[in-house]
Amino acid sequence: MKNKSENADFNVSLKIILKNKKGEILCLKMPDTSSAMAGYYDLPGGRIKETEILAPFKKLIGREIKEEIGNKARYKLKEIPVAIGRHYYFSKKYQKDQYIFCVFFEADYLGGEIKISSEYKEYSWLEISKKNLKKYFVRGPLEGMTNYFSKKL
Repeated sequence: MKNKSENADFNVSLKIILKNKKGEILCLKMPDTSSAMAGYYDLPGGRIKETEILAPFKKLIGREIKEEIGNKARYKLKEIPVAIGRHYYFSKKYQKDQYIFCVFFEADYLGGEIKISSEYKEYSWLEISKKNLKKYFVRGPLEGMTNYFSKKL
């Protein structure tokens, strides 16, 4: 971790709280090899690339949805952020600390096949509530979902 006087250089990650008609949320199980979140779930989404810095959020979210759950999943995005979260971890891949700032958006799942990317183990539609968040999430996703359910930052 950086010393107290240095600013953290954050990567920005857009996360999607994708809900089906039953109100369940699509959650992606992290692989056992994940250094930061093994055994827990994440939400569809990912980091903004340097080449996308001026792109509309809707376009960035569309790219991430296609990468993480396939191009046949249909959804309706609500374009106003609903929560934020952040975390840090040491990346074995890059051999340095990674600081992630997550911005959460909601979307309604309209149908279509879900085909997850190889970065996840499996997916589940889960009944998430304020009471069971720690069972499913850690780090930034936990902070963001806690903020989402409490309607606070």
